Amino acid sequence: MSSVHPTPASPPARRLPFAGVLRLGRPSDIWFKPALSVVAAIAPPNLTLLALGRLDLAMYAMAGSLCALYTHNRPYAARAAALLWVVLGMLGGLAVALVAASLTGSAVVLVTVGALLAAAQKVLCDATRVGPPGNVVLTFVSSASLFVPQTLDRVPGHLALAAATGAWAWLVCMAPALLRPHGPERRATASALRAAAAYAETGGAGEGHARARAAGYAAVQAAWQSLLSTRAPSRTRRALERLVVRAEVALAAPADADAGRLRAWARSLRSTGPVPSAGLPPAAADELLGVESARPLWARLGPLTPLAARTALGCALAGYASLALGIGRPYWALVTAASLYQANIALTWSRAVQRVVGNVVGVLVFAAVVPLAHLGQAALVLCCVAFSFGAEALISRNYWLGSVCVTPMALLITEFAGPQEPGALITERVVDTVVGALVGFAAAVVVTNRRAGDRVEHALTAADRAREHAARLLAGPHPGAAALEAARRALAVALADLRATADAAAGEWWQRALPQERVVLAEQSGHRTLAATARRQGLLPDRGPDTETEDARP
Repeated sequence: MSSVHPTPASPPARRLPFAGVLRLGRPSDIWFKPALSVVAAIAPPNLTLLALGRLDLAMYAMAGSLCALYTHNRPYAARAAALLWVVLGMLGGLAVALVAASLTGSAVVLVTVGALLAAAQKVLCDATRVGPPGNVVLTFVSSASLFVPQTLDRVPGHLALAAATGAWAWLVCMAPALLRPHGPERRATASALRAAAAYAETGGAGEGHARARAAGYAAVQAAWQSLLSTRAPSRTRRALERLVVRAEVALAAPADADAGRLRAWARSLRSTGPVPSAGLPPAAADELLGVESARPLWARLGPLTPLAARTALGCALAGYASLALGIGRPYWALVTAASLYQANIALTWSRAVQRVVGNVVGVLVFAAVVPLAHLGQAALVLCCVAFSFGAEALISRNYWLGSVCVTPMALLITEFAGPQEPGALITERVVDTVVGALVGFAAAVVVTNRRAGDRVEHALTAADRAREHAARLLAGPHPGAAALEAARRALAVALADLRATADAAAGEWWQRALPQERVVLAEQSGHRTLAATARRQGLLPDRGPDTETEDARP
């Protein structure tokens, strides 16, 4: 591996990023899946309500339909359970909101309830790793429902409608399993192979090699999580596991990797044909144990405490500020604040900029299309469906670009119950967006995450222990194949976690200096040990009798 110069300790407060915040990236490989799914989930219920003349109930139908945005990266066996929990979570938040709206008309109380719900939704979505769009859609539905006139006797019917459309969304998201039953696992494996090939092409050197290596390990870990999310054995899954091992080995020793072959394997996974053979030695092929990198749910909740406090405080203050300004829809400011909070302050700032820019452009788009939407209720529904497709098609390129479609869609939803004054809607949306972004970001700065440094120390300790365990096995005369494979995988998981933890902590403010030099040295020694372990397993060519000892040395 090439040497990496340690960076100096970071100051307590860092410059907020501006460059690249609005830069467009490549679209997601499956951008069309959530886009088409949300259209299929939204259109039939809303058109049915239109035919029945009850478009005023569309908000409750949308609550269940929007669950179709989730779990598209999960294997279908795991998706079935995860999406069920999403639907139940949506119904739970909606139920709390509807009951609260029925019992009180106090805007301050309702904002407080919305802020607490937003914090709970943020923590649960992050802890369960439900994936995009995370807590934002859940918070939007529950917060908006708080400010709709409600009575207790109507709550069961509204929840039943949301549950019915949630069941329809579940069916929409599970339907592709009939055509490509292993599609998500194949895509995750292909992403890991492409990321490993990109790192191998750097040769483990150059300006961007550290970013490429981090991206590679993140993709490999995502592939393992996909494959291990269901315990159902199959020949396809075993073949995919072997390809992920090849990607993992390429990251450990990029100089020995064949990037062209990795990319060819990735391309072959696009079809429904057989999974290509990875050509592993028999011993390695028989000992793919898989190391589950996910910790128990309760263990993942603790580190999210600062994030929960930020969300609750920021959302509450944003809602109160909106009320103080006399805005009729304080939930817009609340949802804006809830959408900001990311892994650290630097990322939260970037999301705030993206949210403001996207919403401002979005209200201009709304102003342009509102004459068309006002032609009739059918035109209103079709415009809403079109914007839902555009939002999911564009948001993977950059959050602000997706917000350009999300904003007019949200504004159009408010008109399902009756026409609104466009000028008032636009003004309130812009004001609430700015208020929510400013207050929400201020709460992130005030509520510091001083435990970020502790988590880096814990990740360092875990990586050192995993490396030492693998090195002890290598020093032995005849390490078992299963034990060696488990040690190699555990070390790869520990190194990926160390890099993710260090990156997250680097974007936090007001904490002690991070042990950057120790992180770099731990990564260097860990990757040398990974390469040595792969050579002992026969996954890499042997470079000589002293190679293992040299590679495994810290």
